[in-house]
Amino acid sequence: MTTAAIPTTRKAGRKPASMAQALTSALRDAMAEDPTVHVMGEDVGSLGGVFRITDGLVKEFGEERCTDTPLAEAGILGTAIGMAMYGLRPVVEMQFDAFAYPAFEQLISHVSRMRNRTRGALPMPLTIRIPYGGGIGGVEHHSDSSEAYYMATPGLHVVTPATVADAYGLLRASIASDDPVVFLEPKRLYWSKADWSPEQPEQVAPIGRAVVRRAGRSASLITYGPSVPVCLEAAEAARSEGWDLEVVDLRSLVPFDDETVCASVRRTGRAVVVHESTGFGGPGGEIAARITERCFHYLEAPVLRVAGFDLPYPPPMLERHHLPGVDRVLDAVARLQWEADWTSEPGRGGAERLAGGAH
Repeated sequence: MTTAAIPTTRKAGRKPASMAQALTSALRDAMAEDPTVHVMGEDVGSLGGVFRITDGLVKEFGEERCTDTPLAEAGILGTAIGMAMYGLRPVVEMQFDAFAYPAFEQLISHVSRMRNRTRGALPMPLTIRIPYGGGIGGVEHHSDSSEAYYMATPGLHVVTPATVADAYGLLRASIASDDPVVFLEPKRLYWSKADWSPEQPEQVAPIGRAVVRRAGRSASLITYGPSVPVCLEAAEAARSEGWDLEVVDLRSLVPFDDETVCASVRRTGRAVVVHESTGFGGPGGEIAARITERCFHYLEAPVLRVAGFDLPYPPPMLERHHLPGVDRVLDAVARLQWEADWTSEPGRGGAERLAGGAH
């Protein structure tokens, strides 16, 4: 992955801010510091986007750099490809997750292949922002978790923030990247808040690096995006059972941070992958396979998955049953095949058996 320099000159004091505000700040700062950055999409101009992420940008930068487009996702992305080939850095907003599907042919046939097609001669500095996931009472085509499609497409980076700071940092890093990035924004976290300011150097989060949100010794919860707060809540609730759960926020689905994930699983000896996408064919299968291949002799139990059900997204009144919640996460933790007490040293069972040190 190659990236342009990411200036961090903006100064501001820490104060409560929402993820939506952090994303707006990231777009504004990138546009102010680099005249090649252009924002485009349906209603991103005068309306400021359905979720108001682009609010105020057209007033500050004009319609040529914050452009309302027709309702034609394939045309939007096709235009952005040409802009990127010409040397601009377009940031495309797809209004909702399932609205991006008409543009999928452009993504597969051209966006993901351009650098390889030209043997690296032609970069593709294109960021595709996609609000995704459930939890807001949206109907079908407004709550999909489509990350598996993008993960399975070679040539794309796929990232998703779970915190206010990462929303800013990962979007800045995505816009600066010379590779195409699918930037998945968890809709239900748009209004989550934290004390935050964009001038801190650590706010520019690197693409391809996971982070441990909560340290623990009993088992690792591997998750990302909208499921991170769920896992943190589950880890807190698990304390009453004597379980000390570690929570790993992937942040980047592609590139995947095997180092951080495997270090966590080797410490705990057990893992549960949690996400809103479907279980069959979902991201959890690939993640579980990678963990098993790299950590087999450290595992005390099979890697389990907690995911959305294998069906199209249900009506709003049923989504609380469809989405992974605290109870389903804790149920998976309880189902792990414990061979030792929680208080015993984790992560040694398989390795000791390999050395003849366990019975």
